[in-house]
Amino acid sequence: MLTLIKQHVLAVIKDRKGVTALEYGVLAAGIIAVIAAIIFTIGTNLSTIFTDVDSKL
Repeated sequence: MLTLIKQHVLAVIKDRKGVTALEYGVLAAGIIAVIAAIIFTIGTNLSTIFTDVDSKL
């Protein structure tokens, strides 16, 4: 019985499909976080620029 459990555990460890999906998920989350930070920064800067232009007009 213990040998059978050991075989199943080793089979799960050797199966890289789940790890690959997890790596893609972490990579996608990182890319989304970077894009969100860039958009937030650019949006704030653009808002300031347009406010300055509006006040000078």
